[in-house]
Amino acid sequence: MSANNDSLLEAYLFETGSLLEQLDNLVLAAEDKDSFSEDDINTIFRIMHTIKGSSAMMEYNSLMTIAHRVEDLFAIIRDTSIDIVPESHRPELFDLLFQSIDFFRQETEHLENGEPLTDNIDSLLQKINSFIEQIQGGGKDQPAAAENTPAPAAGGPAGVPGYPYLLQVFFDEGCGMENLRAFMLVNEIRSFCQEDDFKFQPEDVQTNPATSAKIAESGFLLCFRKQAERDSAIHSVTGSGFVRTYQTIDHTDEPAPAQQPEKPAAPVQQAAPAAPAAPAAPAPAAPAAQPAQPAKASASPAPQQDSGARHHKESLISVNLSKLDQLAAVVGEIVITESMVTSSPELKGMKLDTFLKSARQLRKLTDELQDVSMSLRMVPVSSTFQKMHRIVRDMCKKLGKEARLTLVGEDTEVDKTIVDSISDPIMHIVRNSMDHGIEDTEDERVAAGKDPVGEIILSARHTGSEVIIEIKDDGRGVDDEAVLRKATNNGIASPDVEYSHREILNFLLAPGFSTNTEVTEYSGRGVGMDVVKRNVEDVGGTVFISSEQGKGMTTTLKIPLTMAIMDGMEVSVGDYIFTIPIHNIRQSFRIEKDALIRDASGGEMFKCMGEFYPVVRMRDLYQMDEGFTDIQDGILMWLESGEQSYCLFVDQLLGEQQVVVKPLPSYLNSFSIKRSGIAGCTILGDGNISIILDVANLYHS
Repeated sequence: MSANNDSLLEAYLFETGSLLEQLDNLVLAAEDKDSFSEDDINTIFRIMHTIKGSSAMMEYNSLMTIAHRVEDLFAIIRDTSIDIVPESHRPELFDLLFQSIDFFRQETEHLENGEPLTDNIDSLLQKINSFIEQIQGGGKDQPAAAENTPAPAAGGPAGVPGYPYLLQVFFDEGCGMENLRAFMLVNEIRSFCQEDDFKFQPEDVQTNPATSAKIAESGFLLCFRKQAERDSAIHSVTGSGFVRTYQTIDHTDEPAPAQQPEKPAAPVQQAAPAAPAAPAAPAPAAPAAQPAQPAKASASPAPQQDSGARHHKESLISVNLSKLDQLAAVVGEIVITESMVTSSPELKGMKLDTFLKSARQLRKLTDELQDVSMSLRMVPVSSTFQKMHRIVRDMCKKLGKEARLTLVGEDTEVDKTIVDSISDPIMHIVRNSMDHGIEDTEDERVAAGKDPVGEIILSARHTGSEVIIEIKDDGRGVDDEAVLRKATNNGIASPDVEYSHREILNFLLAPGFSTNTEVTEYSGRGVGMDVVKRNVEDVGGTVFISSEQGKGMTTTLKIPLTMAIMDGMEVSVGDYIFTIPIHNIRQSFRIEKDALIRDASGGEMFKCMGEFYPVVRMRDLYQMDEGFTDIQDGILMWLESGEQSYCLFVDQLLGEQQVVVKPLPSYLNSFSIKRSGIAGCTILGDGNISIILDVANLYHS
């Protein structure tokens, strides 16, 4: 695929994805009201029209066809009212739209993965067609078509007296519902042409489905007073995805208005090449007719709007994420270079007032550049949160439960990469809450003194350099005995050990763990919470579970706002320098040797604020030859990550520094480097490398 086609595909996927997200939210809101407003109907029609047109341009016929049929359905609803769909049929309409949205999403995923599109769309197509027939009454009792249609003249269509400029349109073979397609075309022409200035035949296309056969055989005829109006209408014809071909016919013997002949408003006839032979044209053209034009060959622009119209400038642009990654990398290099220049050993001892003043200004501008480059990547979590409405809706229907989803803080912004990474974990947790948490029946909830309708609360908030995401339900909660029994059967827990409530909850995060006895569509295979833990840890976050039986369960995700640049504390052990993320540090202090106590296994403990915390010595952990051994000589740092809290012993604090996170080489993953408490590295101002510590894994190592 060429670079040009790649950019077209990227634009198509971005536009279609945005439209489907908008459509999903719109239909969910409409389902709650059990009806569509006039604005909703127009919006759905426009969305489907856009997807149809862009899919036709990309030659994705299956997507174009489905979009076309849904567009036809809402054309009927728009041109009558939502009342044409009885209330008893509304659930079927909503399900039909959700199935269509799922189809489009599935197909766009195929395109993203370079897989072929689905060829067999007959099942969904049949459902849409059947629904259209239902709301139209099947068209069986409609009057015959041809009574109001003048018979064509021997040399071609007769047209209407006083309307000498004809446009005969032929639709794609087998497209179906030609009468509705003709009526859609008429409505589009009405947007720029007065009704008195054009006529169409057959005239009863809206109310008489029986005219479809006639239009399929003889085409649909548009008649205009002025040639300029016909030329403008050609743009609408060529922009329709279902028009196979068209031909223009001039009845020169018809009395034309005084201002005729008028110069064509758009050079369509000159620009579009003549077809080699008008395929399937049912009647030969009249002597004055111009050659048939292939509808899709024209690249003429849409009819120009009123020259006095004012358009607002677009204030948003879409940027490829790889370009933002490249920008972040360049900014990171600038930060490192600036630090290397201002911290150069060659400047020590020199009195450089002007240089120092310029260096401070450079640091200020560098910090602003970092903030701007980071803000470009920040997006609200609302797009991920809104998708969960659909998960809850579908599971309620399939599991026969009643539940609602409440969103809090959906405007909270996080790095784009992190938002993409947490989408799956949040989905797994919400599905877990629906399947395991919310009670099966309303009676069960009422007996427990709860609202008959369950509630899942999905919230997000900022705390310094982290974002806290909580998924809370008011369901059954975790049964400790059932979890411990399953963990023991799986060999994860020992029957001889007494586990705390917190330790039992942690079994839920173990790979392959599930309390379901049967495999269902949503759970039972042991895939879910372990995926949550792994994906969240991959972006530097932690997972914490709390639960009270009979009250519900809360899953908390603590995730850094960005992975590119972070505030860190530089510490030393001997000649080695390490960086600890600032948000993991609670306190630093010096203590005396007698302040340490030892636990039953011989490990060192320190008491702080009424609690005992284990002490980890960096020198012993990484088996270094250098570094202090006496506790009173160094610094004790109280660190916290998720549910882990402990004290780290180092030689000294070197100061706070904003650092650029550099990932470690991928081949080191085979040595389980992350489990050793190493998250990455950074380059210091003097050119040396500092290891960035992973506070959570450091304790486990």
